[in-house]
Amino acid sequence: MEITASLVKELRERTGAGMMECKKALTEAGGDINAAAEALRKSGAAKADKKADRVAAEGRLGLAQDGGKAVLVEINSETDFVANDVNFKNFVDSVAAAALASGAVDAEALKTAKLASGETVEEARATAIQKLGENIQIRRLVKVDTTGNVGAYVHTNGKVGVLVDLIGGDVELARGLAMHVAALKPPHNKAADVPAEFVEKEKEIELAKMSEKDKSKPADILEKIIAGKINKIVSEVTLYGQTYVLGDNTVEQVVKAAGADVAGFQLLVVGEGIEKVVEDYAAEVAKAMQV
Repeated sequence: MEITASLVKELRERTGAGMMECKKALTEAGGDINAAAEALRKSGAAKADKKADRVAAEGRLGLAQDGGKAVLVEINSETDFVANDVNFKNFVDSVAAAALASGAVDAEALKTAKLASGETVEEARATAIQKLGENIQIRRLVKVDTTGNVGAYVHTNGKVGVLVDLIGGDVELARGLAMHVAALKPPHNKAADVPAEFVEKEKEIELAKMSEKDKSKPADILEKIIAGKINKIVSEVTLYGQTYVLGDNTVEQVVKAAGADVAGFQLLVVGEGIEKVVEDYAAEVAKAMQV
C-alpha cells in the first residue's frame, strides 16, 4: 500500500509523533494506520520509561469544576518552556476534566481514567512525552465535593491553585478566599487545626528569646505574655487569623459576617517539595573545553 502524505498527516494528528516516525510506522505496518498508531503508542510508552528518572519539577495545574465538585491536578514537566507549550496546556486541561468525570481519588487511580479522546490518561501521557521530549509526571490530585460553595482559583502562570469549601456565603466570597489562600498560603485553616507540637515548640522559642527580667515576672503574667505572642503566631499561620487580602478585617470576621464557615481548603504549588537540579552551564562548557 502506498504511504501517502495525507495518511502520514492523519497519523501525526492522531498520535502527535514526528513526521518521519509516522512514515516509518506506516511502512512497517503496511499502511495500516491503526496498527501504526498502536506501534507508536508502544514506542511512546518505552520512551516514557526511559525518561522517568529525569527530574520534573516544573509544570502547571489543571482545574475542572462542576457545581459543588472541583478538582485540581498537578502535572510536572522538566522545563518551564514545555510547561507553557500549548500542547502541554491542552494535555493538563484534558486530564483535569477526566479527573472530575471519573471521580478518581488520587494520581494513581487517575492513570486509567479515560479522556474525551478515548485514550486513558496514562496512554495520553506517553504520547505527550513522545511529542514534547520531556519527562511528564501526573503528581498530585486534590478535590472538593460539597453542598456549599466552591472557591476555585488557579494563578495565571498555572503554578498555584486553591480549592475552598465554603459552607454558606456565596461563590464570590468563596473565590475571594481562594485567592487569599493562593497569595498568603496559610498552612492551616483555623487555630484548632494547628498541631500542638508546633505550639509547644513556639512557646519554647519565645521563652528563650525573652530577657531575664521578663522571665523573672510572676508566672501568671509570664503566661499571658507568652500566650499573646503565641496567639499572634497562630494567627499568622491560619486562614481564619490572617487579615483578608480583599479587606481590613480578619478572614474569620469576614466569614462570620457572611454567616458562613470554611470547612477546609486545598492548596497546591507546582514543584513544591521536589528537589530541583541546578545546572551550572558555564562550568559545564568550561569543563568541555578542557577535554
